Amino acid sequence: MEFILSETWLRQLVSLLVRFTEAGAAIVIFAGGAIGFFRFVYSSLIIRRPEAFSEIRLDLGRFLALGLEFQLASDLLRTAVAPSFEEIGKLASVAAIRTALNYFLSREIKAEREEVTRTQAAKVAQADGTSR
Repeated sequence: MEFILSETWLRQLVSLLVRFTEAGAAIVIFAGGAIGFFRFVYSSLIIRRPEAFSEIRLDLGRFLALGLEFQLASDLLRTAVAPSFEEIGKLASVAAIRTALNYFLSREIKAEREEVTRTQAAKVAQADGTSR
């Protein structure tokens, strides 16, 4: 029973969980980048619709924000088992940087969302005006 609850075993388990969480972050960020890239190519080269760029940036921003959240989760896990003051200091600085990135990314997402909503409302208003 002592083996299961030992600090060494717990550190190994947390280390494995950190790797999974970091892999999840990498997958989310990569998937968002790949999807954004293909949507960009499709919008710009095939259908030639530049107004779609705001929507693409909005979706990409959501993927990046989610990836940053996974990264922050992995940092928290890393210091879950008997952290030293040095590890806590590193976590605090990394968490502050990632939180700031996420804050500014969220502001960008909000601004993009408002722009997309305004653009869509303008199209609806224009369509209503031309259909009368």
